[in-house]
Amino acid sequence: MNRPNLWSEGREILFEDNHLLVINKPAGILVQGDATGDEPLSKKAAEYLRFKYKKPGEAFVGVCHRIDRPVSGIVILAKTSKALSRLNELFRDDKIHKTYWALTGKPPIPESGTLIHWLVKDTVRNVTKAYPTAHGQGLRSELKYELLGPAGNRYLLQVNPVTGRPHQIRTQLATGLNTPIVGDVKYGFIAPLPDVSIALHARQLQLQHPVTKEALTFTAPLPDAPHWDAARAFYQ
Repeated sequence: MNRPNLWSEGREILFEDNHLLVINKPAGILVQGDATGDEPLSKKAAEYLRFKYKKPGEAFVGVCHRIDRPVSGIVILAKTSKALSRLNELFRDDKIHKTYWALTGKPPIPESGTLIHWLVKDTVRNVTKAYPTAHGQGLRSELKYELLGPAGNRYLLQVNPVTGRPHQIRTQLATGLNTPIVGDVKYGFIAPLPDVSIALHARQLQLQHPVTKEALTFTAPLPDAPHWDAARAFYQ
């Protein structure tokens, strides 16, 4: 059996124990399969585990949360059904502290604050619209942000979503601050990045281990992409 060309420990594989597999997902990879038929992260993880532990059949991999395909950063996968059930509960109850880094073309005004919108997802166009006041079909969505500083000719923002909604950070930064994320043409940035990613990175997750109850903090290194070079030099 040939070893799957997946990840290296310490950069892509951030943590593994009997219940969890924590991965620094590259931009461009789906977390879970969709209509494209492209191989998702969950399938790659199952192959990795099958090879590592010499399993005769498919390894169990449970998906408890997702980040968008063009977004990089931390994804937690469950290796057991017990961990999956408890992780689902933690995410549902907003008991996992999430930190993202985003590059924008201009600084936010004000430089820090809280954004609250009601988000409505258009599943046909795969786009989310943000409303500033309660909307009949909208889900209340909240995030906190702050400007960390300039990064070359861009600006690095730290974002902590309080809720977890589809495209939440992307649409709230674009709508609430008029600062679309670099490369995110879907939400108003002027041009795509060469690798068709967007400059949004799931930087850190803090949670209680779903089984052992240990306090865990995971931090994902920035991608090896030119648009992150200035941020990596000054803030990594």
